[in-house]
Amino acid sequence: MRPGAWQEARKVLCVRLDSIGDVLMTSPAIRALKAAGHRITLLTSPAGAEVARLIPEIDDVIAYEAPWMKAKATHSDSAVDHAMVELLRAQNFDAAVIFTVFSQSPLPAAMLSYLADIPLRLAKCRENPYQLLTDWLPEDELDGATQHEVRRQLDLVASIGALTDDQTLSLSVPSAAQRRVETVLNDCGVRPGRPWYVLHPGASAPSRRYPAESFAATAARLALEDGWHAVITGDANERCLVEGVQLRAGPGAAALAGVLNLAEMAALIQRAPLLITNNTGPAHMAAAVGTPVVDIYAGTNPQHMPWAASSRVIMHEVPCAPCYKSVCPLGHHECLRAIPPDVVVQAARSLIYGEPS
Repeated sequence: MRPGAWQEARKVLCVRLDSIGDVLMTSPAIRALKAAGHRITLLTSPAGAEVARLIPEIDDVIAYEAPWMKAKATHSDSAVDHAMVELLRAQNFDAAVIFTVFSQSPLPAAMLSYLADIPLRLAKCRENPYQLLTDWLPEDELDGATQHEVRRQLDLVASIGALTDDQTLSLSVPSAAQRRVETVLNDCGVRPGRPWYVLHPGASAPSRRYPAESFAATAARLALEDGWHAVITGDANERCLVEGVQLRAGPGAAALAGVLNLAEMAALIQRAPLLITNNTGPAHMAAAVGTPVVDIYAGTNPQHMPWAASSRVIMHEVPCAPCYKSVCPLGHHECLRAIPPDVVVQAARSLIYGEPS
């Protein structure tokens, strides 16, 4: 490692081509780079770009559907990728920091940075990258993730002297989004003194979705026994899921599917007394804005629990965990299906009332 050369770098390209939660979990490391005097541009996925624009330490954002990532790529040839090389070259970056999870290779992004003539290139890597990386740490999670994602990225940038005392997730909610959410909540019947919370039943990966009927049973008990009303959220593609949960969620439940943009979703979570959700982006948004969260956690990847948050993480141990799969490879989905709604209700109460879990 050559910390001295990195201290002279000013324009730094951070590469994190993953989703909302991954970008948020990288924000403490980005803060460390910012504190070291770098101007930060983030190269990320289109979904990651949405939340990146809410992270104040990031100066500029470039969205890119890289062909080596699990994405809904819209291009069938390499023209877009050649254009990205030219775009990055024109930016005259001094350095690139490539953030990955343990199972991802940094070498495609390293090649992209190399072709764009970015002189310093840092990542963790399993094999010898030779000229593709100028600075690198050997991959130390060869058999599976052993450390939290936030810690992994902080350790990477610490190797070039970028440190921060503030290791919380970073997310700034625009005032316009806050005002819009106040209107939406009023339309949903949420009034001062009326207990409510956010329920987010969706997740991008089927393996991380707690059953809809279990979410509904949880919400119904909190409504009937505690008087807490659910504001149920999701994107436009999750309308059937959200409305299906609402129908069985007890009195006062409201459905907000496809109603809020990402900034407004962040504002809603910030405003909420509690969030109940799967291991998905909103759980990390809650951690970033300081909202207590019940995280119903699948046995997929253990390194993504809410970071530095008031939380209850609910897990059911199964012999096949962690599987790191987007779809349950055995088909039984037991790591989530075996979690009874009673356990989720008790976790929610422990956060709402400050009781032991």
